Amino acid sequence: MGVLNVTPDSFSDGGRYLQLDAALRRAEAMVAEGAALIDVGGESTRPGAPPVSVQEELDRVLPVVERLARALPVPISVDTSKPEVIREAARAGADLLNDVRALRLPGALEAAAASGLPVCLMHMRGEPATMQQEPVYADVVAEVHAFLAERVRACESAGISRERILVDPGFGFGKTLGHNLLLLRHLDRFTDLAAGVLVGISRKSMIGALLNAPMDDRLSGSLAAAVIAFWQGANIIRAHDVRETAQALRVCAAARAVS
Repeated sequence: MGVLNVTPDSFSDGGRYLQLDAALRRAEAMVAEGAALIDVGGESTRPGAPPVSVQEELDRVLPVVERLARALPVPISVDTSKPEVIREAARAGADLLNDVRALRLPGALEAAAASGLPVCLMHMRGEPATMQQEPVYADVVAEVHAFLAERVRACESAGISRERILVDPGFGFGKTLGHNLLLLRHLDRFTDLAAGVLVGISRKSMIGALLNAPMDDRLSGSLAAAVIAFWQGANIIRAHDVRETAQALRVCAAARAVS
């Protein structure tokens, strides 16, 4: 999954792809590098990020989704929590709804169910503005698993079948470095919840903390985490550095295929 942020303030590439032509060129490049789907985000969810209005998110996301849906041979995912954006993105040609709030905003679950699209449910403790303020868990793996299991049940009750649900443990969303490492080490525990596991770990602060590396020097650590996640059962790896990640995963897949 290639990351395409059409925001001015996302932690890694904010501001680079605000223009429609730039967004299309970036998406085309990621597909050429091996992306099997493109994830479009119109609201930054980095730690401390302020919320944006519904209209602003619609203005950022919809033209890009419409253009990419016509131009690209791969599915388009929309990274959003708002029911209004869910509905309009589905009409614009989105193929997947990727929600860091696991469809918990009022109306989001109903909008997702009505769209008929697959969904990805992510765990986040708190909100982006406050989520990294001393998060505490008694057992982070068990608690995140229980949360995601409950959200899967809620989706099923709303008419979204398990075959159309992905789960994401939410690396960096209300977790310390230790919590993130435990989730990565035990990612295989989450493979029983739904149709697949999505992992977004690329360039995140946990990589920077482990390597004492700035944002533009986290590629090797991101690749190591991606390979571990894939080996532990992740089905989709959300990445900024698509070519390098796709190459690393091909090697890992070849090793896993040998009996």
